[in-house]
Amino acid sequence: MSKQYQMDMCSGPVLKKLLLFSLPLMASGVLQLLFNAADIIVVGKFAGDNSMGAVGSTSSLINLFTNLFVGMSVGVNVIAARAHGANSASDMHDTVHTSMLLSVICGAVLAVVGFILAPEMLILMNATENQLPLAVMYLRIYFLGMPATMVYNFGGAVLRAVGDTKRPLYFLTAAGVINVLLNLLFVIALKMDVAGVALATVISQCISAGLTVLCLIKDNTEIHLDVKQLKIRKRILFSVLRVGLPAGFQGTIFSLSNVVIQSSINLFGDTVVSGNSAASSIEGFIYMAMNTFYQAAISFTGQHMGAKKYSRIPRILASSLLCVTVTGLVFGWTAFLLGRPLLGIYSNSSEVVDAGMVRLSIIATTYALCGMMDVMVGMLRGLGYSIMPMIVSLLGACGLRILWIATVFQIPEYHSPRTVYLSYPISWGITLFVHIVCYIVVWRRLKRRESEYFVGEEKSGIIK
Repeated sequence: MSKQYQMDMCSGPVLKKLLLFSLPLMASGVLQLLFNAADIIVVGKFAGDNSMGAVGSTSSLINLFTNLFVGMSVGVNVIAARAHGANSASDMHDTVHTSMLLSVICGAVLAVVGFILAPEMLILMNATENQLPLAVMYLRIYFLGMPATMVYNFGGAVLRAVGDTKRPLYFLTAAGVINVLLNLLFVIALKMDVAGVALATVISQCISAGLTVLCLIKDNTEIHLDVKQLKIRKRILFSVLRVGLPAGFQGTIFSLSNVVIQSSINLFGDTVVSGNSAASSIEGFIYMAMNTFYQAAISFTGQHMGAKKYSRIPRILASSLLCVTVTGLVFGWTAFLLGRPLLGIYSNSSEVVDAGMVRLSIIATTYALCGMMDVMVGMLRGLGYSIMPMIVSLLGACGLRILWIATVFQIPEYHSPRTVYLSYPISWGITLFVHIVCYIVVWRRLKRRESEYFVGEEKSGIIK
C-alpha cells in the first residue's frame, strides 16, 4: 500500500479534514457496535427476553475488563501520531512492532482472566437467576476472542495515527456481514441461543483482526509490520504506558461505576433489565458516533504536537466541539423520538419497551454533554496530559455516580430506575466544566513554553 490512505492533518482546512477523518471512523464504530446489537436483536426475537437481557447485561462487565487494555491503544495512537507528525520513520517502526506484540499479550491475559472470573463477577452484579447461566456462557465464549479484539484495536490505533480510517471500515464491513449471517445460522437454524451469538462475534473479531494484520504487513510506508521484528522496545513501551495507562485506568473505573449502575438496575427485575439493555444498545450507536471526534481530537492534536504547529490546535478544539455537539443532539433526540419503534426491534414486549423509554428520555436527550466531555479529554491527551483528565473524570463522573447511588438512590421516594439514569447527565455536565478549566490552564502553559522556546532561538541567532 502507498500513502494514498494517509492524511496530512497539519495543513489545509481543519474542519474539512476532521470530517474526512471522522466519517469513515464513525461508520466503523457504528458497524462494530452492530456486532453486539445483532447479538441482542437476534436473541431477543428468536430466543426470548431472558436471553436478550443476559447478553445486554454483560456489556458493562466486558468493558470493565477490557477498558484498561483498550486504553493502551490510546497511548499507541498518541505516540504513533507524534512520530508521524515529526516524520520519524524509526520511531514509527518501533511503535508499530511494540504495540502489535503488546496487543497479543494483553488479549491473552484478558481471555484467561475473563473466562475464569465470569461467574463470580456476574453474581456480584446481582444478575437475575433466570439470566445468570446464559450470561456466563455468553461471556466465557466472548472472552476467548479477546486476543483478536486487542489486535484489531491496537492495529486500528496505528492506522488512525496516520489518518487512515478507511481501511478499518472495509475490514469491519466484511466482518460485520459475516457476523450477522452467522448469528442467523447459529441461533435460528442451529438453536444455539446465546452461545451462537457469542461464537459468531468471536469469529467476526478474528476476521477483522486478521485483515488488519495483513494490511500492516503489506503496507509499504513507515507503518509496515514485519512479524520477525516483533519486539517490546522499552522506550516505546514506557511512552505508551505513560499515556495509555491513565486512559485505561479511567475507562476501567468508568466501567466499574457502570457496573454499580447495572447492579442497581438489576434490582428491578427482568423486564427493566431487558429494557435497559435494549436502550443501552441504541445509545451505544450515539456514543460511538460522538466518540469518533474524541479519536479525531487525539490524532489531530498528536500530529500537530509532533510537527510543533501549535497555532492550529484551538481550531481543532473548536471544530471537534462543534461536530460532537451537533452529532449528539441530532442522534440523541432522533433516538428518543423514534424510541418505541427502535426498541420494538429488540423486543416484542410492550413492558420492555416502556422500561427502555425511561432510559432514552433521560440519557439519549442529554448525550451531547458526554461527547463534549470526551472531546476535552481527547484534546488534553493529544497535548500529552493523560493523568490530569483521568483524575478529573474519576472524581467528576465516576465518583459522583457512585455517590449518587449511595445517597439519593437510597431515599425510598427516589428509589427508581429514573433516579439511577439521572446520575449520567449530572456527572457529565460537572465534569465537562472542570475539563474546560484544565484545558485553559494547559493551553496557557503550552503557549508560554512556545514563547520561551522562540525567544531562546532568537537569542542564539538561529531565527533571523
